[in-house]
Amino acid sequence: MSHVFPRHTKFELPVAVSGAGMYITDSNGKQYLDASGGAAVSSLGHGDPEIISAIKTQLAALEFAHTGFFTSVAAEALANTLIANAPGALDRVYIVSGGSEAIEAALKLARQYFIEIGQAARHKIIARRQSYHGNTLGALATGGNAWRRQPFEPLLIDVSHISPCYAYRGQNAQESPYAYGQRMAEELKIEIERVGADQVMAFVAETVVGATLGAVAAETGYFQRIRAICDEYGVLLILDEVMCGMGRTGTLFAFEQEGIEPDIVTIAKGLAAGYQPIGAMLCSSGIYRAIETGSGFFQHGYTYLGHPVACAAADAVVNAILKRQLLERVRTQGAAIMQRLRSEFAERPYIGDIRGRGLFIGIELVADKASKAGFANALGLHRQLKRAALDNGLICYPMGGSIDGQSGDHVLLAPPFIIQDAHIDELVEKLDKSLVQVMSGR
Repeated sequence: MSHVFPRHTKFELPVAVSGAGMYITDSNGKQYLDASGGAAVSSLGHGDPEIISAIKTQLAALEFAHTGFFTSVAAEALANTLIANAPGALDRVYIVSGGSEAIEAALKLARQYFIEIGQAARHKIIARRQSYHGNTLGALATGGNAWRRQPFEPLLIDVSHISPCYAYRGQNAQESPYAYGQRMAEELKIEIERVGADQVMAFVAETVVGATLGAVAAETGYFQRIRAICDEYGVLLILDEVMCGMGRTGTLFAFEQEGIEPDIVTIAKGLAAGYQPIGAMLCSSGIYRAIETGSGFFQHGYTYLGHPVACAAADAVVNAILKRQLLERVRTQGAAIMQRLRSEFAERPYIGDIRGRGLFIGIELVADKASKAGFANALGLHRQLKRAALDNGLICYPMGGSIDGQSGDHVLLAPPFIIQDAHIDELVEKLDKSLVQVMSGR
């Protein structure tokens, strides 16, 4: 009998015992192709000897040093690597243990920044519906994932939410993609003025929306208009790249493709590729200086900030991505997968949209292609697909609530950057088999 408290008490999971490259093997010897990197985490695949060696070396030297007393060689090296490869004014790295912690740190830093510069009235956050920013209370309140929020609504701070930039469902027939993106961006201006321009401290958005919508990138020009609106009203722009960052979309930071710079960006998941639990918040030099020349103390912290072993793993991973030229591989293999998926699945009556950027790809399922109506919630289609895929030796990331937080289903693919052409064949074959099984049984 297991004493582990699982995510779902009514679904028995296989026991993972080993991993190598693109595969995880369970206790029965069954292999699973990891086509989603878990949750867009395992960017280098499993069992990478260089990363394992870096972890062992750090463990032999120093396993832990509390950041209330010390910095560490590993933390300094990781921060240097990230800032050396971060565009613009990003200058400081606050190292935590995961994505939710990174978002919490970003929100608290934004609040303290305005206190430090004498604008203490600013405390309101604006985010987007159909977003996900983490499961701690501050992150959950900021996110716009309706079904995740619903049980905990009485505990959540008040956050305003505007529409996502989700062209598949939001763009009017007479609108160009650019015009649609500009219309969605203007919602931020309207909401800032509604809330009170002197009250708003930050706008928070996933650069490419991950699990909640399934790899939805904004239309060209959207984030440039968002940046201009934030500048106009003195609002900080916080970009959440916990899932889409660290090379997942083909550049180290996803925002590099938007022609803008955030004031704060959060990263995690692919930062250490699953070899250690870690996340980070990067902020601009201006924000850091406000703390440095003001109180001098960021009123925040966790025990495992800047954990040396996690930092050593992350630094090795980021350097591996850069030195092995994996960003180019993400772009080429992402294009290859997209072409195969569209060739195999696009004309099927239950496939509404195939989208994404790099090795971050979403497939939206629909009951009716013309109306884009979703399947009935009661079917639990995404749960059926996850089970069928596991049975067929495929790890993918199906989710529900794509349309409005309740209805709609999609599957997210985010395979390791090392994916080969033969793995693409296997991915498509196993996904095809799983989809046919689920759709024939509904």
